[in-house]
Amino acid sequence: MNALTALLGTEHPLIQAPMAGVQGAALAVAVSNAGGLGSLPCAMLTPETMAQQLSAIQEGTTRPYNVNFFCHTQPEPDEAREAAWRFWLAPHYEEAGIDIHQVPTGAGRVPFNRAAADILERFRPKVVSFHFGLPDIDLLERVKGWGSVVISSATTIEEARWLEAFGVDAVIAQGVEAGGHRGMFLTDDLTTQMGTMALLPQIVAAVSVPVIAAGGIADAAGVAAAMALGASGVQVGTAYLCSFEATTSAVHRAALQTEAAHHTALTHVFTGRPARGIVNRVMRELGPMNPAAPAFPLATAAMAPLRAHWEAHGSGDFSPLWSGQNASQCRELPAADITRDLIQGFSAGR
Repeated sequence: MNALTALLGTEHPLIQAPMAGVQGAALAVAVSNAGGLGSLPCAMLTPETMAQQLSAIQEGTTRPYNVNFFCHTQPEPDEAREAAWRFWLAPHYEEAGIDIHQVPTGAGRVPFNRAAADILERFRPKVVSFHFGLPDIDLLERVKGWGSVVISSATTIEEARWLEAFGVDAVIAQGVEAGGHRGMFLTDDLTTQMGTMALLPQIVAAVSVPVIAAGGIADAAGVAAAMALGASGVQVGTAYLCSFEATTSAVHRAALQTEAAHHTALTHVFTGRPARGIVNRVMRELGPMNPAAPAFPLATAAMAPLRAHWEAHGSGDFSPLWSGQNASQCRELPAADITRDLIQGFSAGR
């Protein structure tokens, strides 16, 4: 036991990264039952679905679990920017035979709010984690008031200090290698983003709360390396994407297990916010960072029909194939087996 396991109430200081769109309760249950901290991402769930998923977790495990939310500020729709974005996408709509004028706008992802808190309070999970900073102080105090441990992601030393100042119980040091959305919230300057093994020891030195390493950790050796640099625990996502319990699509699973997974990039063309995924056709043709993309999460709406069309034809060319830079251990295995393999790194790192 160390400071993090004492805080989380888990057997091992391993957190399964919450991965919206590619998992549900089953993955969280499997990891928690194997001794880690399973996580449920809620940014894309309706309140009703969130309640159903939380009920499924509580039916599947008596061990601690984590519930994750985004904390972004919803942007005001910008008609000119939306029109510019659809101009870029028009040739792809024409190729797919879809009427671009019939595609509605929409957010697709919502930040933590009172409605979510009302449901969450019924379950009072051991851990609640946030991405893109923290919610409003009244919501944060509410979560802490019912006894949940609060953790959040930092991509810079300044963000880590900010999170500690606002009362988080632990900080996730998210290196630039990590798959999915960057947790950055004090800056949008991508040149500030550091690799895990550079960021981790600097955050450890800068804050007094436990620090969790995330990004590029895919096996026991990576776990041991993070612990040797002062981490209190690790968070792992990509290694679970092909697990039996993940809901990762067929085209996404296939890409993760090919040479294509060796080439990832940060892109905002799928959602409007930088996230790491496997480079595919739409990223190459639009550019991974296209200035026409609407603000997060409004870019999602116009891309969704193209994704659905091409996935129905067996192609991931217009899909967000989220992946970290190290997909080497992304295997078709039960999540419990993956968890046990990773856990070996804690004894190796002592």
